[in-house]
Amino acid sequence: MSGERNGHVEESTIMIPKVKFTKLFINGEFVDSVSGKTFETIDPRSEEVIGKVAEGDKEDVDLAVKAAREAFDHGPWPRLPGSERRKIMLKFADLIEQNLEELAALDAMDAANLYLLGKIVMINNGIELFRYYAGAADKIHGETLKMSKQLHGYTLLEPIGVVGHIIPWNFPTQMFSMKVAPALAAGCTMVVKPAEQTPLSALFYAHLAKLAGVPDGVLNVVTGYGSTVGAAISSHMDIDMVSFTGSTVTGHRIMQAAATSNLKQVCLELGGKSPFIVFDDVDVDKTAPLALNACLYNQGQICVAGTRVFVQEGIYDKFVGRLLEQLKTWVVGDPFDPNVNQGPQVDKKQYEKVLSYIEVGKKEGATLLTGGKPLDRKGYFIEPTIFTDVTDDMTIAKDEIFGPVMSIMKFKSMEEVIKRANNTKYGLAAGIMTNNLNTANTVSRSIRAGTIWINCYFAFDNDAPVGGYKMSGFGKDMGINALHKYLHVKSIATPIYNSPWL
Repeated sequence: MSGERNGHVEESTIMIPKVKFTKLFINGEFVDSVSGKTFETIDPRSEEVIGKVAEGDKEDVDLAVKAAREAFDHGPWPRLPGSERRKIMLKFADLIEQNLEELAALDAMDAANLYLLGKIVMINNGIELFRYYAGAADKIHGETLKMSKQLHGYTLLEPIGVVGHIIPWNFPTQMFSMKVAPALAAGCTMVVKPAEQTPLSALFYAHLAKLAGVPDGVLNVVTGYGSTVGAAISSHMDIDMVSFTGSTVTGHRIMQAAATSNLKQVCLELGGKSPFIVFDDVDVDKTAPLALNACLYNQGQICVAGTRVFVQEGIYDKFVGRLLEQLKTWVVGDPFDPNVNQGPQVDKKQYEKVLSYIEVGKKEGATLLTGGKPLDRKGYFIEPTIFTDVTDDMTIAKDEIFGPVMSIMKFKSMEEVIKRANNTKYGLAAGIMTNNLNTANTVSRSIRAGTIWINCYFAFDNDAPVGGYKMSGFGKDMGINALHKYLHVKSIATPIYNSPWL
C-alpha cells in the first residue's frame, strides 16, 4: 500500500484484516440469503474484490421484519427500563472501542475512508454517539398537562416500532451509529440496510451488538441492493418508519413507497450543494485551507461539502492564489497511508460520474484552474479539481457532484451573496467566513439551510441536530431531536371530580 507525495511513493505498513462477516444478520444469527446469491464488494484502491457478501432480497427483508416485529411486540427490549438499555448500549460502545482498529480498516478498504482519520475521529464519533444516546435512554419522559377542563392529563413517549434504516456508503460507521443508536435508546427494533458498496462494517457491528446483549431480533442487517432490499423496506407493510440518508432521487422513491404502502413515517437526509461564503475581512491564510477541506474531505463524498465557494471581490485573487498554494501539499493516494489527504472515489460508477461532471463544467465555459483528470494508477482516484469563472446557472454550480470538485464564484455585496447562496433546490448546510458579527448574524439567519457554520466547517457535535431544508429532506439526525423522531407521543386523560384546582 502506498500514497504519492510530489512524485514519491511512500509505503504504509497497516495490516489488512481478514473479513469475518459476510452473511445476513437476522434474529441474532448470521444466515445465507434465501436465494443463496452473493455479490462482490470492491476495494476502490485497487478495483479488486474484497469478498462476496450475501445478497438479500424481498424474502430476506420479510424474515428480518418478522424477527423485528416479534422482538418489538413480544420481546424485552421496548419493555426494559431505560437504565437496562443504557447498560447494554454502553457495553456495545465499549466493544466497538476494543475493535476500533479493525473497524477503521474495514471502512478504509470498503469505503476509502482515511484509516488514520477513522481511528482518531470516525470510529470514535460512532462510539460517542452510542454513549450519548445510552445516557438518554433512561430520560425519556412525557409531560403532565394542566388541562382547562376537569381532567387529569399526561403524555407518554413510546417507541415508534419497527424501523428500517437505509444508510449510505460515504461514512459507514458514522451513519450506522447516527441511525441505530437513538433508535435503540428509544426502544425500537430495526432492519438495517447498509449500502451495497460498503456492507462490511455494519455486519461487524451486528456481531458486536449480539456480544453486548442486544436481544435477538432487535437489530437485523440485510445486505443487498437499493432496488431490491431498499425498495422492500420502503414498501413493507409491517415497518413503522424509514430513516434514510442518501440522494434526493432515492428519497422521492422512498416517500412514494411509504405513501402507497402503510403511510409509514419517513425521515430523509438528502443531497446538498452547500455555499462556503468568504467575506473580505477574513485572514486568507487561515480561511483558504478550511475551504479546501470543506470541499475535498472524504474525496468530496459528503452531503454537506462546501462545493460552491463564494469569495468577495476584494480578496478574490489573493484567496485563489492561497488556495492553489495549499493544494500543493494535498496528497492523493492510499487511504491507509497516514500522509494521504484524499483517497479514491467509492466505486467505478461514482468515479465516472465525477469525471463526467468535470467535462460538463469545461463544456459550459467554466475555467479549469487545476486538476480535472484521473490519476494514472489503478483505483478510482481523481485529482482535486477547481473551477473558476463559474456562473450560478452552470450544471457544476447546481448539481450535487459528490466528488473533489470546487466551483469558485466572485461576489460584491452581502445582499447579493445571500440571494445567490439560496438559489439552489438544496438547503443542507452553509459556511460563513467573516470577522464582522453583524454580517455573521444577518447571513446565518438569511440562508435557508439546516446547519450554518460560522468561521468553521464540519463542526458536528452529538448535541447538534443535522438535517435539511427544501430538497435536502426533513427530520433530524444527532441531538435529542433524533431520539424523539423514534418516539410516538400518546396523550392520556381521565376525569377528576371535586378538585379545588383545575
